Amino acid sequence: MLRAEKAQFIDDLQSVFGTAGVVVVAHYKGLSVPEITELRGNVRKAGGAFKVTKNRLTKRALEGTPFESIADLFVGPTAIAYSSDPVAATKAVVDYAKKNDKLKIVGGGLGANVLDASAVQALASLPSLDELRAKIIAVLQTPASRLVGVLQAPAGQVARVLAAKAEKGEG
Repeated sequence: MLRAEKAQFIDDLQSVFGTAGVVVVAHYKGLSVPEITELRGNVRKAGGAFKVTKNRLTKRALEGTPFESIADLFVGPTAIAYSSDPVAATKAVVDYAKKNDKLKIVGGGLGANVLDASAVQALASLPSLDELRAKIIAVLQTPASRLVGVLQAPAGQVARVLAAKAEKGEG
């Protein structure tokens, strides 16, 4: 890598670390190119990104960012998964690691907090931001649908009473 490419790599990672909500660090030793491509696709579908990193350059990129405390995790063949939603990328990586033993989750960072592998897995078990939004909308819509049912019930009863009276009057 040329010096300019290294500087660009560091700048790109600093912008990632400045805006990401979560960073998951994993060892990818033994994964084939198609497997890494599949993992990247899964993380991208979840709204994040997966990137193979160079440890020395990544440690330099971490300086001055909220994730500076995770620099010790970058030993060996590392890659990062990141997203603005703290659960989305984490869930995609943990699900893939369950299917493929070659991907080892080392840890991660949630803001200035360092997460070990078990904390990353616990974070992945939480509902994502989109799932939480859907649950809130469902909770808000449920009382409205019940209210409509209650308001329609008296009108239906009045209509049935009038229909019964009309039938008695005809008979």
